[in-house]
Amino acid sequence: MDNDLILQQFEEIEEKVVRLVDFCRSHEAADAELRKTIERLEQELQSKVEAEESYSEERDLVRSKVDGLLVKLNNIIES
Repeated sequence: MDNDLILQQFEEIEEKVVRLVDFCRSHEAADAELRKTIERLEQELQSKVEAEESYSEERDLVRSKVDGLLVKLNNIIES
């Protein structure tokens, strides 16, 4: 009887280990998918940061040119 009980306990342990391994595999797959999503989002963010920097540089250039034209106009008006 004791042997049957021990065998039954080992079978239960084995079933739990199999379920645990399956559980871990499913989470590994989910983790891999989340890592891909993070990587994609980081690339998108980097593209947006670069676009924002480019926009800021362009805006500063336009502002500089407008300021220069205003100075020239003021000089013309004062002359």
